[in-house]
Amino acid sequence: MSEPSTAEAVPDADVVLRQVSDGVALLTLNRPDRLNAWTGAMERRYFDLLQESADDPDVRVIVVTGAGRGFCAGADMDDLQAIGRAGGMRGSRRPQTFPLGIPKPIIAAMNGAAAGVGLVQALMCDIRFAAAGAKLTTSFARRGLVAEHGMSWMLPRLVGQAAALDLLLSARVVLAEEAAEMGLVNKVLPPTHLLDHTMDYARDIATNCAPASLATIKAQVYDHLDTGLSAALEDSNRLMAKSLAAPDFNEGVASFLERRPPRFAPLER
Repeated sequence: MSEPSTAEAVPDADVVLRQVSDGVALLTLNRPDRLNAWTGAMERRYFDLLQESADDPDVRVIVVTGAGRGFCAGADMDDLQAIGRAGGMRGSRRPQTFPLGIPKPIIAAMNGAAAGVGLVQALMCDIRFAAAGAKLTTSFARRGLVAEHGMSWMLPRLVGQAAALDLLLSARVVLAEEAAEMGLVNKVLPPTHLLDHTMDYARDIATNCAPASLATIKAQVYDHLDTGLSAALEDSNRLMAKSLAAPDFNEGVASFLERRPPRFAPLER
């Protein structure tokens, strides 16, 4: 499902848009005429905006969606052909796992097709909501490629080894409903409700959850994927002791007892 492409019609600065309100940064992949097919310019802009959102004290949660009918229909075919002619990637780039290191929750609102590297971007979000009927595919095997960009690590942890091998080896298309049954997406919603639901969910987190807690919990989950239970428990106990001595704990208890929204401090970098 990689998209054939004509010349890039959207300026590099606009291939991903950013809007901030109520503690939530909404990032929109913005090549709707190409179903938001992935390019080098889009990758650089997206990762730059993720970092900008990580550094912005007004942002507590990040939502990622696509403009138009698709989330991201895979790599732009012109980019793929250029890479093939060059014999592989050239130059330095941030890894596709970059979003995992962003210390704020990233929520994908998958409004349409997600294929190949586009599906990778959704997998590198922490939570995924999808529009009913959205089509998802790994696609790599049908392009003569392999499980790229950390998908072979992430996908089995989300859906299990057998389901991951099914999706990777067949590269078949699954609808959002089947993806939800597998655990690949958290929830399926009517297309007209998807973004509103996702933004409401994100605002609730931004309003009621401590940014420092969110950053630590996200790091715990990913760090402990390859850690034994004893080591994970020891690390969690150390982090819990630290959180009990932090101002956020006192504010969390006080806001509960006083029946008011908490006033948690922004995340310190």
